[in-house]
Amino acid sequence: MINSISGYKSANLIGTKSKTGETNVAVFSSVVHYGSNPPILGFVLRPTTVKRNTYDNILDTKYYTINHINEAIIEDAHHTSAKYPEGISEFDKTELKEEFKNDFYAPFVKQSAVQIGLKHLQSIDIKANGTILILGEITDLHINDAIIEPDGFIDLMKAKTAVVNGLDTYAIPTKNKRLTYQRPK
Repeated sequence: MINSISGYKSANLIGTKSKTGETNVAVFSSVVHYGSNPPILGFVLRPTTVKRNTYDNILDTKYYTINHINEAIIEDAHHTSAKYPEGISEFDKTELKEEFKNDFYAPFVKQSAVQIGLKHLQSIDIKANGTILILGEITDLHINDAIIEPDGFIDLMKAKTAVVNGLDTYAIPTKNKRLTYQRPK
């Protein structure tokens, strides 16, 4: 109940690569925008009471990707939550395809219409529950041209971008209502 009470959240895959070249991809539903100048996104990492390959790779290499999950890859994206031992890439256990662009160190997810490359800026320990807020600056951005509107708006409905409720229920938004910037009356 508590996992779903906050409502729909973005559904993303975070891609990393170890210093020894092993790739990793994992599903996250806690990605949040923290600023536009510089462009910063953050996500929450569960307590490190067990090995967290994503976190270790980010600390070691400083680079990672955030890739939107879409309708076509929901099942494979969800499977990345399975706990594989170090040295086993989730890319090898699913139909997800890693893609490297512009010499960026970490892998993007090829099937994603929105691919974001980030450089680690800061990790903030949340003492209340042992989680960690990871902040990264956007350094690379790859968006399918077909979902970008003339004014720069990214139409995630066209991309069939998924949202998640709780830990295991995915949905595809079907309606969009854009409103103008509001000023006092």
